Amino acid sequence: MKIAMINGQNHKGSSYHIGRMIIEKIEGDNEVTEIFLPRDLNHFCMGCYKCIEDDTACPFFEEKKVILDAVSEANLIVITTPTYCLHVSAPLKSLIDMTFDYWMVHKPRECMFSKRAVVVSSSAGSGAKSAVKDVCDALFYLGVPSVIKYGTAVHAMNWAGVSQKKKAKTERDTSRIAEKLSVRKKPSVGLKTRFIFSMMGMMQKKGMGSSPSEKEYWEKKGWLSGKKPWKT
Repeated sequence: MKIAMINGQNHKGSSYHIGRMIIEKIEGDNEVTEIFLPRDLNHFCMGCYKCIEDDTACPFFEEKKVILDAVSEANLIVITTPTYCLHVSAPLKSLIDMTFDYWMVHKPRECMFSKRAVVVSSSAGSGAKSAVKDVCDALFYLGVPSVIKYGTAVHAMNWAGVSQKKKAKTERDTSRIAEKLSVRKKPSVGLKTRFIFSMMGMMQKKGMGSSPSEKEYWEKKGWLSGKKPWKT
């Protein structure tokens, strides 16, 4: 299985360690590509909207493409982020911002509707669940049908400082998650995703998209004629 691991910080903190624990426990022969932010994408979205017309026109496309290619080829996406001020790290939020054009409301990618994902966030205190939600919201609108959430308070500044009791619980939790991921089964697309996709299709038919190029994109894919990306 191909796994793309996207880490919302350069250092290997508690969130990273938990993400690696999950990956290492997944059965089978797995190929892992690790991405670190901001090391691999040290930019913020400029709001120029060039990507809506042509995704290669993004000023940072070459760096972004390396990440998107890894995600496109992966069966599983593992995203880790520390909890900063109750939400995701700024570098990870920047990546989310720079992939907005791939959301269902704009120009979604078929491959995203067949992937599974795990979102991990740790915090010294509170906020991990809201950080996880930030990422899950983005994954939903990208079309990812199966997402496992894991937010936890480690009560420490780094992994070395986490108590043995907490580490033992994390071992048990990550084993259960890995067991679910070891089942190599294509995820099914849920009713909420199907509904939102249909609503976006109706919007594009009426020319209510951000650009005429979006409607052209949907027409070329056959989605305005009844085809669905998860049936490709």
